[in-house]
Parts: sequence; C-alpha cells; structure tokens
Amino acid sequence: MTSSGAARSGDRLIHIDALRGFALLGILAVNMALFSSGYAFTGIADPNFSSFTDNAVEWAVYLLFTMKFYLLFSFLFGYSFTLQLDSAQRNGRPFKPAFLRRLAALFVLGVAHAVLLFPGDILSTYAILGLILLAVRNIRPRTAIVLAGVLTVGTTAIVVLVGLSGAVTADPAAALVEGQRATEALRGAPSEVIAEHVRTLPWILGTLAVQGPLAFTSFLIGLAVGKIKALGDLGRHERVLRMLQWVGLPVGLSGSLVFASFGGTHNTLATAVGYATAPLLTAAYVATMLRVFSSPRAWVLTEFLAAGGRLALTNYLLQSLVCALIFTGLGAGVIGQMSPGVVLLMTFAVFFAQIILSYIWLRLFRYGPVEWLLRAVTYATWRPRSARRLPSAA
Repeated sequence: MTSSGAARSGDRLIHIDALRGFALLGILAVNMALFSSGYAFTGIADPNFSSFTDNAVEWAVYLLFTMKFYLLFSFLFGYSFTLQLDSAQRNGRPFKPAFLRRLAALFVLGVAHAVLLFPGDILSTYAILGLILLAVRNIRPRTAIVLAGVLTVGTTAIVVLVGLSGAVTADPAAALVEGQRATEALRGAPSEVIAEHVRTLPWILGTLAVQGPLAFTSFLIGLAVGKIKALGDLGRHERVLRMLQWVGLPVGLSGSLVFASFGGTHNTLATAVGYATAPLLTAAYVATMLRVFSSPRAWVLTEFLAAGGRLALTNYLLQSLVCALIFTGLGAGVIGQMSPGVVLLMTFAVFFAQIILSYIWLRLFRYGPVEWLLRAVTYATWRPRSARRLPSAA
C-alpha cells in the first residue's frame, strides 16, 4: 500500500473497503448485545445481569460502539452513492432507475431481515432515506455539510425537549413484564419467534424516527466528501485527518462517557448527549482508521478488513443469522442466559471468523452472494459481470 493510502483493488479503494469492514465489528457488538436479551427494546436494562462486571461491559459497549458505527455505515453509504453516480456517468448509464431498483431491493431485504431475524434492521431505513439522498444529489458539498450540522443540532434539541417532558419514560414494572414475555417468546418455536418479530415491526418506524435524522446527516457528509473525492488520496488530507482526531476524540469520548455513564439509550437526556457528540467520535474513528490503513506496516490488517468490507451486506445479514441461531428459538434459544462479557467475547470470535471466511471467499468469487443479488437487481440482469473470480494470467 502506498503512503497516500490510495491503494486500489481493481476499481475499488482498498482503505474504503477496510473502513467498511471495521464498521462491521461495531455493528455486531451492538446488535449481538440486543439479540442476547429480551429486554433490548423495553427501555430498561436486563435485570438478570447486574453485577459489576456485567455493568462494566455494558458501559464499555455504550462508550465505544453504540450510536457510532451505524453513523460510520451511513457515511459510507453517502460516499458510495457518489461513486455509483460517477460510474453511471462514465459508462453512459441512466442512474436514477438503477438506484431506485437498488433501494427497492434494500427495502425488501430489510423487511425480510426484520421479520425473520432481527427487528432492529437498518436496511429498510437506508432505503427510505436513500430516496431523499437521490432527491438532493446535486447539492453542493459546503451546503451538504451545513445542512448536516443543522439537522444534528435540531435533532439533539428535539430529543432534549422530549427528555425534559418525560413523554418516553419507561414504566419499570411494565417493562419488566414485557421483557420476561419477550424472552419467552424469542426462546420459543420458530413460529413464535417470527410472530414476536412481526409484533415488533413498528420498531422499524421507531428506528427511522430515532436513527434516521443522524443517519441522513452522515449520508450528507459522505456525499460531500465523495463529491470532492477527499478519500481518493489520503496523503493530501493528512492535516484534516489529524484535526479530526484532535477534536473528535476528546469531545466525542467526553460525550460518550456521559452517554454511557447515565444509562445510554435507556436515558433520553443521555441519548441527546450521544446525538450531539457521536458524530465527532465517529469522525475521529474514521480519521484514525484511515491513517492506520495508509501505513504499509498495517497491510495485513487492511487486506483482511477490506475483504470483510467488500462483503459487508452479506456479512451484516450473516451476523443476524448467526445471532438468531445462537440466541433465539430458531436455533439454540439461549437468550437471557449469557452474560454481557461472554456475549462480547463471542462478538470478537464471530467477527474474526467472518473476516477470515470473507478473505477466502474472495479468492474464489468476485462478489458476495447478497452483493451479487443486489447488483443483479440494480442493473436488471442476472449476469452483472462474472461472479466467479478468474485465475490470473501466468
């Protein structure tokens, strides 16, 4: 890899794929914690795990992962949007019909994901927000950044007002009953698990309302960065990356410390602090990892994370399948029986296995299975270039 970090794999920037692979770890850490407890969507912490170690692990997940990594994925969605737009223009293809087919496919995948595996799906939210991104695709980079800032401030203010009003304060007694009921349902037969997922489908609307505004701000930032092609040559932007670290890490971590210490997503005012500061910590994560990936000494890490990132959609859905088979009645049904510490260790084990398998898969195939399907729908052909990787010429 060159010192500029602009190394390519085919037509792809490898450090962007590696960043996407890194994001998979944070997504899995948050989602596996949600899978492991029937209290995930009740507004209270799981009362079955309240030891010092349990609380410390939950605190660490809130501090480092929660509300940060879906923003990273959202940023990459906006950035990739500009790459798709440029590709369509270079090849003389109509962009809008293809992108609408892509969003429709993402929405169908997201709803199926929510019904069959995990009601906390983000794909359907991305599909809906993608329509807005398509509508504002001609926005200037500076305007996109300003709009992102306005949305962040406005959303934070709304969450503060909601928190002060007490409108979403959970009833502990009712939440306890609901958590017990959900645990038994998710531990039951596959039909009971799916019925519970269907019952919680309104969570998709909740996800859109809660995560949607910040996700769209990250779309806009990714769009702006993509329009100025800032990630094509990292060496030219070393000073900016350092500034993002020096500002984002102390401010973002300070806000995340407040967020984690005052209940995380179980506390509305703590969530407001997270809304205000999580984008800065996410930006610092991006800057830090891009600088790491720019170093020739990190080429092994970069190569393996990039493999996971190239199969990001397949890996995202596979993570949910693995978690469902572990925790729900679709498989072992051990929901509510593993401590947060064990769950976190399993997170790293599953992620490591995914990265290795992704690397092996890409030695044989050009695309992941879900990526191939999405390309087929996007370009309205069942042969969107060969899926099998051809042997290199001697």
